[in-house]
Amino acid sequence: MKIRPFLEQDRETVIKLWQACGLTRPWNDPNKDIDRKLAVQPELFLVGEVNGQLVATVMAGYEGHRGWINYLGVAPEAQGRGYGAQLMMFAEQALLSVGCPKINLMVRNTNHGVVEFYRKLGYSVDEVVALGKRLIPDN
Repeated sequence: MKIRPFLEQDRETVIKLWQACGLTRPWNDPNKDIDRKLAVQPELFLVGEVNGQLVATVMAGYEGHRGWINYLGVAPEAQGRGYGAQLMMFAEQALLSVGCPKINLMVRNTNHGVVEFYRKLGYSVDEVVALGKRLIPDN
């Protein structure tokens, strides 16, 4: 898989991939999420291609204390081939290169398969409660 930064021409395909992977929610506008990421560390918005076909995506970020992973997704028809792990290793190295000491990510507690995917990559469940507050509504 070839990994490269997101390009504007990828937008529609990325959103369709996120939808196919169940990553979108009615209260989050994926176009706004892309626009926000392109305004902050756009070089850490990565896509993976196989034979010229976009099959994977990840948004990584580092705010000086922790790294974050969002929107890791692999097209359903391309899952199980190691693309997600490859993209995560690339994102980890990119975060490490900017001095990131730890990566955090959130997985819905009902998504047991994804939790197991991350466990196999060396991630563990932190004993924390995730809190959130919407400052700018998307809808």
